[in-house]
Amino acid sequence: MIKQAGLDTKTSKPFFDAVKARRSIYGISKEAVISDEKIVDLVQEAVKHTPSSFNSQSARVVVLLGGNHDKFWNLTTETLRKIVPADQFEPTEQKMGAFKSGYGTVLFFEDKNVVDGLMQSFPSYAQNFPIWSQHSSGMHQFVVWTALESEGFGASLQHYNPLVDDEVRSTWNLPDSWQLIAQMPFGKPTAAPGEKQFQPIEDRVKVFK
Repeated sequence: MIKQAGLDTKTSKPFFDAVKARRSIYGISKEAVISDEKIVDLVQEAVKHTPSSFNSQSARVVVLLGGNHDKFWNLTTETLRKIVPADQFEPTEQKMGAFKSGYGTVLFFEDKNVVDGLMQSFPSYAQNFPIWSQHSSGMHQFVVWTALESEGFGASLQHYNPLVDDEVRSTWNLPDSWQLIAQMPFGKPTAAPGEKQFQPIEDRVKVFK
């Protein structure tokens, strides 16, 4: 920690406790940890307050609970069944079953109409807006993931797009402009994650004064 005279350089422990505790948790159950209303509230707060380029607010999020959560992983399983050889499908089916065993799933989208509109309005930055859109989506994923962890859920981030995109939009009647970016199954943890290995922080962060 860099210290300067007269400055309080102490970090916010509760914030970094949450950041450190967020891990990929694959063993999850359908046991409720908090109410559905609170789940929706924390997702709404995350979407409302997570930044985006030019304050474009291009993020779109779908929260799937109960039967809709199961439906998503069923359709993902059947989509993969069509492309994975039958004699190799068992590990895939087990993985889908593990995600389905959770309490819910958060789907993260970006609205292409918003991104395309920015590209047209600000042609000098046009090539950057799709990149910045992905940056914003990543921040939304991190905030929701950390918020879920803080409430006692375990979660992981999955990417079965674009394989399931069309069926997802059709099943839940979503606009064609919503581009699926990631899927986050979550539930009460049934197993702790393994120890995480870190590269030397001195090789990853450089400070010049």
